[in-house]
Amino acid sequence: MKSITLSSAPSTNAYVAAHADTLPCPCVVRAVDQTAGRGQRGNHWESEPGKNLTVSYYLRPEGVHPREQFAISEAIALAVADTLRRYGVEARVKWPNDIYVGDLKICGILIEHSLYGTEIRHSIAGIGLDVNQTVFLSDAPNPVSMANLTGREYDLVEVMEILSQNVERRMKCVRTPEGRILLHDEFKRNLWRGEGGPWPFRDTATGRTFAARIADITPAGLLTLRVEEASEVEEASGLLRPAETKTYAFKEVSFIL
Repeated sequence: MKSITLSSAPSTNAYVAAHADTLPCPCVVRAVDQTAGRGQRGNHWESEPGKNLTVSYYLRPEGVHPREQFAISEAIALAVADTLRRYGVEARVKWPNDIYVGDLKICGILIEHSLYGTEIRHSIAGIGLDVNQTVFLSDAPNPVSMANLTGREYDLVEVMEILSQNVERRMKCVRTPEGRILLHDEFKRNLWRGEGGPWPFRDTATGRTFAARIADITPAGLLTLRVEEASEVEEASGLLRPAETKTYAFKEVSFIL
């Protein structure tokens, strides 16, 4: 996969989108200093210049219909988890596509699609992976880096090359129905808080908090929760019990850390 390195850019996703007609596909664009990185919900992504991996993958997932686009998110998230495990960091995917180590966030992913008719023309997968930064100054509640966890620094180009290999390998699964099924099953096995619990959640529309376990992730990426009977402790803390099961789209429910 061809790689392009920029000394500075506001956003690698924005750069790829602006140059999509002239960039080779697939390729990866890296910014040494990303000055206005974006996360989900429009959040700012903090990254000390030259310390972390801030990249965007320009991909053309042939034959993937818009209704199947969550498979691309699964492939990218698993590629990041694969890369971290290569360095001895055991990571999980926090639905829908953040990467966590324990209760700490090590990577954010922002995927944007360009549609043409009934297919996805191209996808831009932005990845912000905390690698060598050890001090975080923003008000993000739980950032962590590979260096924080292991006590060593890493070659960013090497990490990017391994990540690119994993992205290419995982994206091959997106091309066929059989591959997407295998990818989806592995994604569910790698979910953060996918086991144990019940865990606290908040319904973003009502503000209610409740205890639930993850029952399923649909192929479209919807989260199905199985709500547990509230214990006395949960009732005392204000946890409420809605319907027995409920399915949520992204932004309709949030984990409580």
